[in-house]
Amino acid sequence: MSAPKAYGAPHETLIKVDPFVAADKQHGLMNRWHPEIPPVVTVKPGEVFKIETHEWTGGQIKNNDNVGLNSPVLPTPATYEMIYVMTQADDIANVDLTKIHYLSGPIAVETAEPGDALLVEILDVTPFPQMPWGYTGVFELNNGGGLFSKEFDTKAAKAIWDFEGIYASSRHIPGVRFAGITHPGLIGTAPSAELLKTWNEREQGLIDLHPGCVPAVALPPESIGAYVGQELPEDVRERIYREGARTIPGREHGGNCDIKNLSKGSKCYFPVYVPGANLSVGDLHFSQGDGELSFCGAIEMAGIISFKCSVIKDGIKKFALKQPIFLPSPIDPMYAQQIVFEGISVDVHGDGKQYSMDATVAYKQAALNCMAYLKKLGYTREQYIQILLD
Repeated sequence: MSAPKAYGAPHETLIKVDPFVAADKQHGLMNRWHPEIPPVVTVKPGEVFKIETHEWTGGQIKNNDNVGLNSPVLPTPATYEMIYVMTQADDIANVDLTKIHYLSGPIAVETAEPGDALLVEILDVTPFPQMPWGYTGVFELNNGGGLFSKEFDTKAAKAIWDFEGIYASSRHIPGVRFAGITHPGLIGTAPSAELLKTWNEREQGLIDLHPGCVPAVALPPESIGAYVGQELPEDVRERIYREGARTIPGREHGGNCDIKNLSKGSKCYFPVYVPGANLSVGDLHFSQGDGELSFCGAIEMAGIISFKCSVIKDGIKKFALKQPIFLPSPIDPMYAQQIVFEGISVDVHGDGKQYSMDATVAYKQAALNCMAYLKKLGYTREQYIQILLD
């Protein structure tokens, strides 16, 4: 006798993605935030379901050895340091950032209304079985940049990481293996029309204060590269592409959170601004470090995420939600030994200037201390930046 559907039946995959086909050729994907993007699927509260996602660039980055650094030649007799011949990772250098991030959704949840809170339980996050690899990238100042892109004048580089169970290793960074904490880098609910207007106005105000800044301090709406993989009336599509918010920053609704411990077992409480909440998710990571030193600050992957959603009526008021609340996963890799690099609020790697309790300066000094150590072990700048991403 077959088991009843309520007992033992597999959880349904509601949005399906082919990771080998460009994202802008597929249904159920999008790369802008807008209240008029209709849901592609609807779920009931308490229903367990799976969502497939593309990697964040939609398939622009390839698994090859055009990575921005070649195999080392023999050490020089004078220094015994490995010498690397540098090339350019063309797909990283030429990635079209008007197209990012590709998200799966929206997913409507029955009974969710503006003013409610949407509880999203992350049950599992895995790479596609047919695509057991991901990548890290170092982006150039004029196309993405990163925390150290000005100091280092970094050139486009990448490393391909192969997945074996919970571990990732790279042929491009020998001697390094990570236990992954798989998680979504980007997850959030749809904005209301009023909230979208607020985002666009305040971000344009920031841009106006910093004209010509490289990298840009914010990205305004841009119809070039915009994508919604659904049949829509042309006037609606044109309005979404013209007004839709870019996916780079985190905002009141969630968005680009990049919290490395938001893995399986996590609970996320999102404000609801539109009927159904219209949840979207993407930018899955196999692993991520404490902070993103490069614009692409994790081992990026395509994959599958499992969810269960619940609706908490009047949850915004009950929880005083101005932004999401996260209860991170209890799962974390256990390492027998750790090495810790301290950073202080003094630019010890630069002009020696003292700052007043400046956390960014201290963080950068800690990272630079670690980089100096990794350099002594023979890693190149492009390699040690990518090690710290993970």
